[in-house]
Amino acid sequence: MAESNTQKRRMRSASRMYAVQALFQMEASEQSVDRVMREFETHRFGATYEEGEWEEGDLATFRGLMEGAVEEQAKIDQMTHRALVAKWPIARIDPTLRALFRAAGAEFLGKVTPPKVVIVEFVEIAKAFYPDGREPKFVNAVLDHMAREARPEAF
Repeated sequence: MAESNTQKRRMRSASRMYAVQALFQMEASEQSVDRVMREFETHRFGATYEEGEWEEGDLATFRGLMEGAVEEQAKIDQMTHRALVAKWPIARIDPTLRALFRAAGAEFLGKVTPPKVVIVEFVEIAKAFYPDGREPKFVNAVLDHMAREARPEAF
């Protein structure tokens, strides 16, 4: 039973990473959410390539993050903007970080996962994209601010 819970957690974690990548792809290529979701679900979840194997994702988590990020983008971007320093509007933020903040914001607003878990998960994703940079600490600070705004009762 513990193994199945561990596997479910890994699948949810993978889905968060996929959501960040998919949101980035949507912005970069101006593709629709449906098209990008279909591509990820069909060609990335559990796929095997020369470089290695992609983790299997949790469809409900992935779809929830994607749909939430798109439907609540204005609200999430406003929360992110309030968490940023005045001279750094969201438009100036790296597109990967923008995608990460949108996916995390969708999860905060979904009110299912405890905010501290969301923060830890997305800081780990930031570490994967920026292993040697200061971005993970920046992500932690911004997400903490966003979480306290979206879910003050959890703190």
